[in-house]
This record gives sequence, structure tokens and C-alpha cells, in this order.
Amino acid sequence: MTKRTSTRTSLLALILLSVLLLTACASEPAGQAEPKKSVNLLFNFATSSLDPNVDSSYVSLRAGITETLIHLNDESLEIEPWLAESWDSKDGQNWTFQLREDVTFHNGNKMDAAAVKASLERAMTDSVAIQNALRIESIEASGGHTLTIKTTVPFPEFPSELVHPNTSIIDVTETDYIHKPIGTGPFAVSAFTPGTSVDLVRYEGYWRGPAKLATARFSFNEDANARSLALQSGAADIVFRPAVETLDTLKALSGVTVDSTSTFRVHQITMNLDRKPLQDVHVRKAIDALIDRQAIVDTILYGHAEAAKGPFPSSFSFAPDYAGKQSGLDAARAYLLQGGYTEVDGVMQKNGEPLALKLLTYSSRADLPLIAQIMQSDAGKLGISVQIEQIEKPEEYMAANRDWDLATYSNLTAPRGDAGYYLNATFHPKGALNFSGVTDPALTSLIDELNGAIGQQARSELAERIAVYVDEQAYNSFVLHPNTLVAYKSDKVANWVTSRSEYYMLTNELDVK
Repeated sequence: MTKRTSTRTSLLALILLSVLLLTACASEPAGQAEPKKSVNLLFNFATSSLDPNVDSSYVSLRAGITETLIHLNDESLEIEPWLAESWDSKDGQNWTFQLREDVTFHNGNKMDAAAVKASLERAMTDSVAIQNALRIESIEASGGHTLTIKTTVPFPEFPSELVHPNTSIIDVTETDYIHKPIGTGPFAVSAFTPGTSVDLVRYEGYWRGPAKLATARFSFNEDANARSLALQSGAADIVFRPAVETLDTLKALSGVTVDSTSTFRVHQITMNLDRKPLQDVHVRKAIDALIDRQAIVDTILYGHAEAAKGPFPSSFSFAPDYAGKQSGLDAARAYLLQGGYTEVDGVMQKNGEPLALKLLTYSSRADLPLIAQIMQSDAGKLGISVQIEQIEKPEEYMAANRDWDLATYSNLTAPRGDAGYYLNATFHPKGALNFSGVTDPALTSLIDELNGAIGQQARSELAERIAVYVDEQAYNSFVLHPNTLVAYKSDKVANWVTSRSEYYMLTNELDVK
């Protein structure tokens, strides 16, 4: 056999072997292929919109669809670069942001200064809350990835406001914000069923590297017991805020881990100052005195909370040492007597008018309706009639309607490790969460002073003064700081982190084993 014949024979044999291998692979059953990595996270708030600039459930950020310019380090509580690499200001009013140059949106478009400018301007146009929070006078895209922003007043803590999920950066040239916002995160939207779920697919061009998961589902169910059952049945892999009474059952399941993590949240009783009875500080203090905080922590939250003395957890440097105050039925009765109320035939009244209050609550946080029921019962012992009304979207309802007196409400009070967010949002006349309708010039002046303060010590001292003032006026009543509760299949899910901020959930590092 010649050398050429031998070579040709070897080549034919190699081709035949390749064909046989390909045929063998093609004939393998479909079930033999490696399954795609995926998880289903079940959240406690449903949303009808994925618009990141207005959705109060922050689903787009939590589901890894969008990102913000600034990130909050969950351990140090300090802000750090994210879509913005760096920022600087010499006077606290004129800011220069240098953006990352390696970021693209899900449609492949570059995230540059012009795109970020358009996104922030759109957010401020569509959200008065963001407009008030950012206090931006002008934005200029000066160069490919350099952004200059001027605030209306010196605002040293301005970058921390860019952590807020409603400042998420999206490509505004794609206008289906409700169903398919085009962000920069590790996951893009493949399908969205309002009120039910959003299906996600890995974005291969993600700037931090493609996600380890191929797909994910971020689904919603506002029934805490249903969420617990979903984990037990295998319908969900990660459950946010399972029913607290099921935690022991979930912990006993093989391969399930339950996290209970302190957070920056407070459950409060919001008081509507547009209503005549609540304009009397004695009535507000009576309501505050009625609340047995530790009993609620022990019986409703099973100890997974801290009794609140004010809006900020005791671990924060700006949480003041409050002066001791009386509580209980006798203390509440004494406040009402000081306000000119008398109890006639078991009814608390003033000038012949019974003290009757409407109390709003909502079921997506299962402990809030229970707190409402306890308040209704205790108020009844003082001859105060409390009517409970269930609502679905508390922010929308309280902003649009003023026919209520009290509302159970839960809010993140220091999600950037600073008091400014909550105090501005809740007690400033322009605050997005000022559902009480507080317009107190002395309080506004203190908040404005805080906004211009530089340095943590100075800011903490001012925040303490404000918190003490709010307590003296009893503008809201603070009940407890609940832990964040998450149950998940630790035998399947890898790299899950229960964040204290509750902002970051589906990340590119989340994986399955």
C-alpha cells in the first residue's frame, strides 16, 4: 500500500468514526441532556407593572432586571460603585459621575451618559417621589461616559439617593416599561403575567459575566401560608416571608434552610393629620400608649423582631436613647382626659362626639392585619370604636384617599445606612411617603438642616434630634422592627444571600447544585 493510499484510508476511517459518534449522540433520548439551571422565587407582594421607576414593589431590581448607579454594601452599609465607577463633588451641589464603559442594555445598546441622562429624566418625569428625593436641577451628558448633575441645593448625601430602586437605569428608547423594561441586569424579561409572575432568561452580555442560572421565575403570592406550602410542595425554591407560625415545620424539612435576619424595616401606625381627632397630640399619644410592643413581638412574630422605640433599630448610631414614657390602658386614658375626652356609658367622646377611627391594613404582610386586630381590641377597652378596612396597595390608597384615620404600614427606614431617606420621605412636606400629611415648619427646618450636613457624626446628631421631636409629637407610632424571613431549598439553591436591605435577590452568582 502506498503512503498516499494509507493516508486516504485513515482519513476515511476518521470521517466514518465522526459520523458514527454524531449519530450516536443524536439518537440519545432527550431526557439525557443536562437540564437548564433555574429557580423559582416566591415573593410576598404582587405587582401589575415592572416599570422600575414607579413600581413600589421594586420587582425589576429584586429580580435582577435592572441596576442602579450606586450599590449598597449589605455588610458595611456603605455605598459603593455599580453602574457608576466613581463620583465626585467639591461643593455638594455639582456632581461628576464616571460611568462604566463595558455595560450594555439587554437589547445590546450601550449604556452611556446620554442613555443614563434620559433614564433619570424619565424617572423624575414619571415619579414625583423621585423628583423630590433627587432634587436635581440639571443633568448633562458631557462625554461618552461622563455625567454631570447639579442639585437644586447643596446635597452632600445625594449619591446615596441613587441606591433607590426607582432610580434604576433603563433604555428609554424601548417604551414597554410595564411589561418588558430593558435594563442592564443579569436577567432579561421573557414573559410577564401581571399579578402572577415574571419569567426571566439569562442575559449573555451581562457586564459582570453571564448568570449561573439559565432561567428564573420571580412569582407572587400575598398569602403567607400559601408561600410556606409552595416551598413544602416543591412549587417554589426560595420563599420570601413564609408564615411565621410555619417556621419550625419548614426548619424540620430535610434540605431546607430558614434565615431570620435583622433589617432596616419598621412596622408603624401611620396617623392621618387631616382627620380632626388626630390633630390632637393627646389622641396620638393615647394611641401610641395602647400598643404593647413586646407582646406583639412575642405572640405575632414569635420573637423574630425587635420592639420599636422609634423608626430606627437600636443598632444604628442615630437611634436616640428615648426618655421613658408611660404605656398601657391607664396611660392612654390619662392622655385622652387631658385632651378633653370623657367616657360615657362605655363610649369615649368629646363634646358629644364618639371617638371612632378607621384603621387601614393589608394582607401582603401577614403580621399587619393581626396588629390591627390587637389595636382594635385594646382601643375597644377604652371605649374607642375602630373599624378595620383591608386595602391592596397601601401607598396608592393612602395617597389618593383621606377618609381614614390610622394605617398599619411597613417601611424601610435606613436602607442606605443613613437616616435621611426615611425622615425626608415620611416627614418632609414634599416626602413621597408623607401619608400623615405632616407640615411642621420646625420639623421641616431640622430635616433641611440634615440634608446639608456633612459627616456621619453631625448627621447622626441631627437625626437623633429629629427622631426625638417626632416621638414628642407622636406623628407616627412605631411598633416593631421585623426580621427578614426567607426559607429556601439549600440542598438545591447555592449562593443565596438574605440581604438586610431586601433589594438584591436574583443575582448573577445565584446557582443550583
